[in-house]
Amino acid sequence: MNPVISSLADTDLYKLTMLQAFLHRHPDAQAEYRFVCRNQPQFPLARLLPQINAELDYLCTLRFTSAELAYLSSLGTLSGEERAYFDSLYGPQEAARVRPRKFIKRDFIEFLRIFQLNRNFIEATARPDDSLEIVARGSLVHVMLFEIYVLELVEELYLRTFDPRQWTKEGARRLEAKLEELATFLAKPPRATPFIFHDFGTRRRASRAWQEVVVDRFREAAPDAFRGTSNVDLARTRGLIPIGTMAHEYLQAYQAFGSRLRDFQKVALEDWVAEYRGDLGIALTDVVGMDAFLRDFDGYFCRLFDGVRHDSGDPEIWGEKAIAHYRAWRVDPLTKMLTFSNELTLPKAFALYEHFADRVRTSFGIGTNLTCDVGIPPLNIVMKLTEINGQPVAKLSDSPGKTIATDATFLSYLSQVFAQPLSIGEDGE
Repeated sequence: MNPVISSLADTDLYKLTMLQAFLHRHPDAQAEYRFVCRNQPQFPLARLLPQINAELDYLCTLRFTSAELAYLSSLGTLSGEERAYFDSLYGPQEAARVRPRKFIKRDFIEFLRIFQLNRNFIEATARPDDSLEIVARGSLVHVMLFEIYVLELVEELYLRTFDPRQWTKEGARRLEAKLEELATFLAKPPRATPFIFHDFGTRRRASRAWQEVVVDRFREAAPDAFRGTSNVDLARTRGLIPIGTMAHEYLQAYQAFGSRLRDFQKVALEDWVAEYRGDLGIALTDVVGMDAFLRDFDGYFCRLFDGVRHDSGDPEIWGEKAIAHYRAWRVDPLTKMLTFSNELTLPKAFALYEHFADRVRTSFGIGTNLTCDVGIPPLNIVMKLTEINGQPVAKLSDSPGKTIATDATFLSYLSQVFAQPLSIGEDGE
């Protein structure tokens, strides 16, 4: 049978953008990532262990290809029309100095040219209860990419144990129903801002082949609304916009990078601005809760960043807080983007769009419900950063079930520092 992953570009863009930032600022950091399954699978996942280890063996032989590196090095390149604008404004010689640069830097491409995952840095074993334990441990810049690949291969190997003819047929039926829902919604009169959504389903897809089917159908059916995908390889091969900036691990890592804990979000955002100089400007808000984030997201960051991303808690309450915060800092919300990405379906995205469309720009990253809605309950799996340089890090989510920590003492301390209460049961995973 074909390997689950045959390209290192078969990952989410934000893994690479975070990797570049860490390579430039914290190349010596050591890290630990741990796999967690949040729901009950239909059989013990340890049964997949021989296949998982074989897939990891193969994964660690892969390298980025010349075509993939050429694509990555082109990201952020100006169009001919954009270059002409800067030439007319400054003159050709000065324009070459001041116009925007590609956000993937040349030295990072050279790093990726020789990059190869190291099998010694990841171990998959069975626990006594037949659950699955997967731990990646080593240099941060050499282990962080394991996350998406592990989630891809576990989900797909799990789905391979069911009859693919049955779930593909059911998946196709559900996909066509989504396309009909979308067509009906897009036929409504336009609002002040457009409806935009993206594929965020790489990490929990039924298979690579099924993700391709889903992306191709939405691209064909609604090119104005379906704008892109988080998957680098699909963006490259389908001519779509690759979507992604930062994930929780980026901000979490700064809890252990030496700044005062109370300041870790501000330091992380400052470093992001220094790395990308205005590109990739969507900030994630729920590492220690939205309220604590907004206390750090002052007028400077409000104006610098293009918008913010929702990933836990009530989305309407979150959005209203974001709008009020922009207005308090005298920033027009219609110049900013609210990106929603938490457990979305198309109907949920439609409802949120209608609630906010005339007051702020919105976009929607839809994951599992696009790429793993095939009639078999998908695994709710994550592989999260748990330590940096031997120190625990944690996420205090606005949704209790999404809090991530392995050290209850540090989690309690983090909650006190940021005045984010712990709900019952939020003492780590």
